[in-house]
Amino acid sequence: MNTFKSSKLLFWTLWILAVVLIVYYATQISFVFQPIFVLFSTLFIPVLSAGFLFYLLNPLINLIEKLKIKRSFAILLVMVLFLSGAAIFIISMVPLLMNQLSDLIDNIPTIISDIEAQTKDLAFLSSLDNVNVEESLNQLNISLNALSKSFLFNITSSISSIIGKLANLTIVLITIPIILFYMFHDGKKLQLSVTHLFPDKYQKHVFELLHLTNDVITAYISGKGLASIVVAVLLYFGFLLIGVPYTLLLAIINGFTNLIPYVGPFIGGVPAVIVALTISPTAAILTALLIFVVQQLDANLLTPKFVGKSLAIHPLTIIIILLVAGKMLGIVGIIFGVPAFAIIKTAITYLKNTRSAVKQQTM
Repeated sequence: MNTFKSSKLLFWTLWILAVVLIVYYATQISFVFQPIFVLFSTLFIPVLSAGFLFYLLNPLINLIEKLKIKRSFAILLVMVLFLSGAAIFIISMVPLLMNQLSDLIDNIPTIISDIEAQTKDLAFLSSLDNVNVEESLNQLNISLNALSKSFLFNITSSISSIIGKLANLTIVLITIPIILFYMFHDGKKLQLSVTHLFPDKYQKHVFELLHLTNDVITAYISGKGLASIVVAVLLYFGFLLIGVPYTLLLAIINGFTNLIPYVGPFIGGVPAVIVALTISPTAAILTALLIFVVQQLDANLLTPKFVGKSLAIHPLTIIIILLVAGKMLGIVGIIFGVPAFAIIKTAITYLKNTRSAVKQQTM
């Protein structure tokens, strides 16, 4: 028994084996956990969306509170402004976005033809003298046509499932504001409630750790969200000046993908450059240059200003996180993988510093 207690390797090996066995047998009796999975999957999107909006808007409520306005009135004011803005956006912008998306899908063959025409104009370059442009374009035409047909087929086949989920989407849209209100109203109470779940000697450290992780989440979501909105607005007016079609749709895509560190601007920029190429190679170059300039502005000014040092993570580490999280959880993992890692890093750093402080006090 003493050997078991003194051997950390044996102790942790047995614990890992026990956890693996529990997970294995849990997968064999999945029907027992099915109600839990259904409950989790049902609440996941509303709670995640409300949590995102909470951290995006809570700094505004805190700012209003500093003006000597009660928190309840600040919550009411922010909720009214948010719901009014959301209603205006849905009524005025969503139909326009849907029209642009539908028009873009319908014009995929035309876009392919325009790109081919623009590419043929490059045949006069001396570097392409030995290239069979016609053959390359024919191969490109086959692959792009196949891709567009496959894309259109998938869109058509999924219409029925989309219609079937409209009711669920309506329920989610109604549920999110309710969850958001209670997060605003009882958010501080929740932090204290979680703290009281731990023994008295750990409550101080738990409270401090929750406060630190809350700051990290707030800084990332509110800062990155605000920076992405600025990026979308700048690109919208830039696309208008260049004359790129589907301006609003492309600007929102770029703003959304800007939430993904490092690789997001490339993901969002590719559709805009392709669409601009249908106008002219010059328009495509100007579009790429515009996106590059705006992203440099974001990387060197907006994100450092709004987010601060909460994501002081090496770029290679971020790329690895995006690959792993994207493989495991898809788009949700890509968006939230980096802040989740930042939270884990903050917790580990706090525990390490606390342990070092305790050791110094005992010496």
